[in-house]
Amino acid sequence: MKKALLLLGVALVLGACGGNEDLFVLPRATPASEVAVRVQSIEVRDVVVPAYVADANILVQDADGALRPLGGALWADDPRTGITQALATRLDLGTSATAAAEPWPLFDGPDLRVQVIVERMIARADGLFEFSGQFAVVSPSGAQRDFLRRFDITTPHEGANPQSVADALGRALALLSDQITASIAR
Repeated sequence: MKKALLLLGVALVLGACGGNEDLFVLPRATPASEVAVRVQSIEVRDVVVPAYVADANILVQDADGALRPLGGALWADDPRTGITQALATRLDLGTSATAAAEPWPLFDGPDLRVQVIVERMIARADGLFEFSGQFAVVSPSGAQRDFLRRFDITTPHEGANPQSVADALGRALALLSDQITASIAR
């Protein structure tokens, strides 16, 4: 019993020692208008990201090309989850379809599934945020034609400032959402 209490005490002390980091979230999705699309429902699959993006640290590129964490600045959400949720929300608010992140929450399956694979997500030293990769749109029923498209998006950011990096990623996700929407629009 003493051993269990001692372990609990150590765990509480260690838990109180961490957590001095500032947490940053992606900006809210606010599409300007709703676009009519050919489907009623869209599932956004978990976004695939490179290993350096999967970490909670917000990274910026130095002049020497190295990616370095901004000291004390972390993503508030797991980057995969945050990006997936942001895309799903933007597609839900910006299209006539109902969109949600996987796992699909409704009984009937989605009309389309969107899978995004991020190849590069870098707040570059030159003040540009680079966001590139590919997205696939799949119709589980076969009613629509499946396709795969590449994206290469750059947006500005204001140096080694975590909120600026979060804002740049938010703008990049808005542009990606617009590309996906245009590809499935009526």
